Amino acid sequence: MRRLHRPRPLTLALSVLAPVLLVVGIWLGSQPEHLPGFVRGIFVDEQTQVVADAYDLIQDDYVHKVPKGKLSDAAIKGMVASLGDQFSNYFTPAEYKRYQEVTESRFSGVGLSVVGVDRGLRITRVYDESPASRAGLKHGDLIVAVDSKSLKGVPEETGVARVKGPAGSAVRLTVQRGKKTFDRTVTRATVSIPVVESRMVREDGQKVGYLALASFSSGAHAEVYAAVRKLRSQGAKALVFDLRGNPGGLVREAQLVASGFIPEGTIVSTRGRAVQPQTLKATGNPVAGKLPMVVLVDRGTASSAEIVTGALKDTDRAEVVGTRTFGKGVFQEVVPMPNGGALDITVGQYFTPKGTNLGKGLKPGQGVHPEIQAEDDLKTTPDEALQAGLKALAPSLQ
Repeated sequence: MRRLHRPRPLTLALSVLAPVLLVVGIWLGSQPEHLPGFVRGIFVDEQTQVVADAYDLIQDDYVHKVPKGKLSDAAIKGMVASLGDQFSNYFTPAEYKRYQEVTESRFSGVGLSVVGVDRGLRITRVYDESPASRAGLKHGDLIVAVDSKSLKGVPEETGVARVKGPAGSAVRLTVQRGKKTFDRTVTRATVSIPVVESRMVREDGQKVGYLALASFSSGAHAEVYAAVRKLRSQGAKALVFDLRGNPGGLVREAQLVASGFIPEGTIVSTRGRAVQPQTLKATGNPVAGKLPMVVLVDRGTASSAEIVTGALKDTDRAEVVGTRTFGKGVFQEVVPMPNGGALDITVGQYFTPKGTNLGKGLKPGQGVHPEIQAEDDLKTTPDEALQAGLKALAPSLQ
């Protein structure tokens, strides 16, 4: 019979020290500057060490002192830029805060949606109870200057940044409406953007429910469901679902919003290198029932908005009216970073129920092509695309 041997002193010592060595090793691996040069390579791979060395050299030897945060942000932005992917991004802490405000449908500003044109910012939407609404600004107005600074030739993003600002501060907008030019001084405020706008319109004397979805932010589906139920209770005989200018949002919300109209089957399938393949299906009992519907789209319809449009088209649930959509066939994952920033990186592709990918790799692709071509002319009062959608619904209202 073999006897159990008592541990030798050396073996016992190693068994006690092993956890300590592990902790020390992890700490040194994350703090390579404390290691002698000949030992660093054991813990830090060569490429990571090159980056760390460059960081240290700039920090220690550059003629001007550079804030550490600025170097870190620049390094990460450089890595993301090297991917050649226009959909991936790195948000600095300040940029991530603004991103969260947008996804939570609130920001400090005057309460407008705009689109950049050569002469300035064309107003496409004025939110109810906003400073802009109280100042009398209207859909179709053209903002040509902000605080006496012309917006002619100024990029849209820059123009929008000039209009936005801290709550309580004032901004003077120079506005053109037809042949008339006037100034409005507007006091900025924290604005909550309604995710869903709904109202009743008419076609051939029949009631048609109109609802527009601004983004696929968290909880958007619940607002869509509530709007559809309200329109149906008011006697709507058909629906117009407006996704123009909708930049997308959460894939899960796309599934749930589409489920409000589609009774069964696939809404979207996704796959990627580091994510499990998924097929997201309709959840059943759509709140819209079998009401006839059209969906309005344009080149600003992207991402999750294209997922819903593609599902409505592929299942023959709605006729698509407008112009070709953006053509984004990939989705991103937002990963918060320890410094308060976040990485927004492409992790996979998505496919419509018929297996179509709307993108072209990491570039915009074919998008969704509408059955009926129509586009709103912002220079005119009527909404030509909406009128085309109502006309398409007319036969089903007889």
